[in-house]
Amino acid sequence: MAPRTAAHRPVSKGERTRSEIIAAGYRLFVRQGYNATSMRQIAGEVGLSPGAAYNHFAGKESLWRAVLSEHHPFHEIVPALGQAQGETVETLVRDAAARMTEILGQRPDVITLMLVELVEFEGKHVPELFEAFFPPLMELAQRFSQARGPLRAIPLPIILRAFVGLFFSYFITEMLIGSQLPPDLRAGAFDHFVDIYLRGILDQ
Repeated sequence: MAPRTAAHRPVSKGERTRSEIIAAGYRLFVRQGYNATSMRQIAGEVGLSPGAAYNHFAGKESLWRAVLSEHHPFHEIVPALGQAQGETVETLVRDAAARMTEILGQRPDVITLMLVELVEFEGKHVPELFEAFFPPLMELAQRFSQARGPLRAIPLPIILRAFVGLFFSYFITEMLIGSQLPPDLRAGAFDHFVDIYLRGILDQ
């Protein structure tokens, strides 16, 4: 049976080919980096000529934008945060942070994708991601404001930015140096990060 989209429309051969090119680009960009990967290599991965690949993408950067858009972890993080549970700010933050870091832990490619974008493009495609993901992420900050708990008078976008930044930091440091730390410094690290975040936004 032919693959179908969410609207139950049969996927065309062109759409399948485009998806295969994106998947091949993703694998090679993560493995080799952006500059070390050519469109010829990507096309070869899916049995196409370079010219055929250019029928789907204007160039390598156009393909990178598609890879970054389709493989960004926020595609998984946003719905997971939407399912976070908790009647108080503290329980909601703890559950949301646990869901986010769990997903990031399943995506070891995230650091590579971030580094390629930051080092090789100086983050110029980040505004596109911001426009796509910021509105649904703001729903989490709205839920923080509605949960029980005296929040300080901090703008909700800043509360959200601090949440995303702190728990990305937790994930990255855990991935890079977590296994090198002595057991007493690893034990309860996640709880300490949650505590640091909460003590910064709760009105004492």
